[in-house]
Amino acid sequence: MIYPGRGPVGYRELAGLLRDRIASGELRPGQRLPSETTLAQTHGVARMTAREALRMLRAEGLAAAVRGYGIVVREHVEPELVLVDAEDRISARPPSPHERDMYDVPEGVSMLVVTHPDGLQDLYPADRVVLAYRRDSSPD
Repeated sequence: MIYPGRGPVGYRELAGLLRDRIASGELRPGQRLPSETTLAQTHGVARMTAREALRMLRAEGLAAAVRGYGIVVREHVEPELVLVDAEDRISARPPSPHERDMYDVPEGVSMLVVTHPDGLQDLYPADRVVLAYRRDSSPD
């Protein structure tokens, strides 16, 4: 168990523990994370709980699946600031296989879609950008 004497551990708590180990440098970029089985045995959780915790880290861009190797800690990338106008619509969706290759998007990371009033769209990997409104165009 992660917290002796406390209730059952969920995937969020397990992901939080791994996130803390990544943030502290105990788990470094390129290093393989423990397998689902190892996490389940070490922390007294079901394999499905461990799987969901690892999926959460991948969705946050902290980890990536490497075929034939496992889940590894990703190199930290400082997000780019992208300014949008108040009239722009922002949405998120999973990338297509082509977009995943073209933008080098890890499994579990969404694409942010900025749709401009003229219908044109800009795509951004969600783990590498922060969207903010321009000062002169903030929404009401």
